[in-house]
Amino acid sequence: MSRSEMDERGWEELDIVFVTGDAYVDHPSFAMAILGRNLEAAGFRVGILSQPEWHDAEAFRTLGRPRLFFAVSAGNMDSMINHYTANKKPRSDDAYSPDGKAGRRPDRATAVYAQRCREAFPGSVVIAGGVEASLRRIAHYDYWSDTVKPSVLISSKADVVIYGMAEAQIVEVAQRLQKGGTVRDLRDMRGVTYLMGKNEELVPMPKSMYEAGTPSDDTKELPSFEEVKACKRAFARATFILHHESNPFNGRRLLQRHGERILVQNPPSLPLSTKGMDDVYDLPYARSPHPTYGAARIPAWEMIRNSITIMRGCFGGCSFCSITAHQGRIVQSRSSESIEKEVDRLEGTKGFTGVISDIGGPTANMYDLRCTRPEVEAKCRRQSCVHPTICVLLGTDHGPLKKLMRSVREKKHVKKVFVASGIRTDLAQRDPEYVRDLANHHVGGILKVAPEHAHPDVLKAMRKPTVEDFDGFVRAFEKASKKANKRQFIVPYFIGSHPGSGVEEMIELALYLKKSGLRPDAVQDFIPGPMDMATAMYYTGLDPQSMKPIKVARKLKDRKMQRALLQFFKPENYFEVRQVLKEAKRSDLIGDGCECLIPLNPPREAILARRRGADEMVGSQGRSSGYRPHRKGWKKPGPKKGN
Repeated sequence: MSRSEMDERGWEELDIVFVTGDAYVDHPSFAMAILGRNLEAAGFRVGILSQPEWHDAEAFRTLGRPRLFFAVSAGNMDSMINHYTANKKPRSDDAYSPDGKAGRRPDRATAVYAQRCREAFPGSVVIAGGVEASLRRIAHYDYWSDTVKPSVLISSKADVVIYGMAEAQIVEVAQRLQKGGTVRDLRDMRGVTYLMGKNEELVPMPKSMYEAGTPSDDTKELPSFEEVKACKRAFARATFILHHESNPFNGRRLLQRHGERILVQNPPSLPLSTKGMDDVYDLPYARSPHPTYGAARIPAWEMIRNSITIMRGCFGGCSFCSITAHQGRIVQSRSSESIEKEVDRLEGTKGFTGVISDIGGPTANMYDLRCTRPEVEAKCRRQSCVHPTICVLLGTDHGPLKKLMRSVREKKHVKKVFVASGIRTDLAQRDPEYVRDLANHHVGGILKVAPEHAHPDVLKAMRKPTVEDFDGFVRAFEKASKKANKRQFIVPYFIGSHPGSGVEEMIELALYLKKSGLRPDAVQDFIPGPMDMATAMYYTGLDPQSMKPIKVARKLKDRKMQRALLQFFKPENYFEVRQVLKEAKRSDLIGDGCECLIPLNPPREAILARRRGADEMVGSQGRSSGYRPHRKGWKKPGPKKGN
């Protein structure tokens, strides 16, 4: 991270310089650590510019010109999601920065960092990657500007975008450039996106891609940037095609015209084998922040420092989630031997008290699950293996996972192993013993799961299981907890304002919560992240798969209403919920009956909350709150009638 560290190693120059929007934490949950350690293992000299000052190019000269290339990433999150809430308000903290301090990276950091690299060292090779670049690699909808933007290759002027998990590609890029290749020699690689020059011709796909399963009709053109910007149906169609071509075994090369230039996206990279996953996670990570941070806290690291990643990827295909788009739809799992070695290395490390905070991944109970018919998997274009129903060819045996969890929790230096990753409830119910193991050994009183909604139309748009499935899991978990003589609870997560969800659907969700006795303290507002299927629904008002219209809550007022209905039981939401119910002609839900959502008369807390809100609004507009007796013509107000 510094010239002095280069001098200590006797390095006059670096082969690769990473630029990242995150603090540098050498832990396998952080992308820069994984990629840097993989390059180091391949014999390359790597430097990391973490959260550099971006207002000019000087900080980007700190480590000198890299011999091979700059590798640029916004960090573990899209910088706009990192910076702003669903209501587009600035966040007050940043979990990936020292002491959680916000403002350490720019908006749309990939483009800014790449441009500064060019300014610092003109002519240098710039490779962009990470979540932000991956999900903005084609023309995409940007929620924060409410516009369709071109590929990040246009705004960043990077030579290539490596999309997805990039361990294999980044090493291959380094090796090719090491041998004297140019950026044009990277164009036959899987998992890369690049721009062709105005007068260049498209070259044939290499034979190796056909051998891996790429179809002979290997290229498909998306609607152009100009088309998707002008026509919402074209945008929805482009989104569907992109996701339809996401299987690495049969995904085709995609083209998208941006003016006179053509953007080329090669097929996705192939999933890592078990050995490949082991090689990635067996590297000598320090499992701590860089020493230069001293005593500063890095919240994201503190949360995962004693966690163990056992798999990656997800075949759930939830329409609002970017995991499948970035990590791939095929689950890739480590061997139990590799996982247990990592657990053993925790013994004696600073801050380890014998408690493993999480053993999982994007979905904890997808470990070692995949299609039982590889020849079918190679041809399948289904975007979810579990929706609308679990595919009959999907292996759902939790045996390897149960064996792994038992081996880890029985180690002498391990006191407790928690499962804090997401649980896919429909899969879990295929194995009652797995649910019993969870309840007996891996839950510390609370298990977090994400049913997300209760209305069937919204769940269909989300590609989530039915609410009846969630209820079945709750019953199974509560039964297992009772049998284990443990008082444990499920904390469900729900999303408001997701496409498909209007007033009627949110009222049904509120009624479900009332009936079930659930009072969610933490709820989420839908954030349209770039390239997600649900984002296309939000922007276009169309389901990209069926091209049928779908309900969308676009106005801030509507989004606030949905959030209020999710927490109808909070006094501060009383008046908003009452207004919504009256407008929806559901006054039958206002009263003192058991079936009602809110009482007939507002509770005192609701009146006080409304008064505080009015005072704050008046104060924010630059006027003093309350009465102003000194004002000319002022009269003391009389008693108010009614509420």
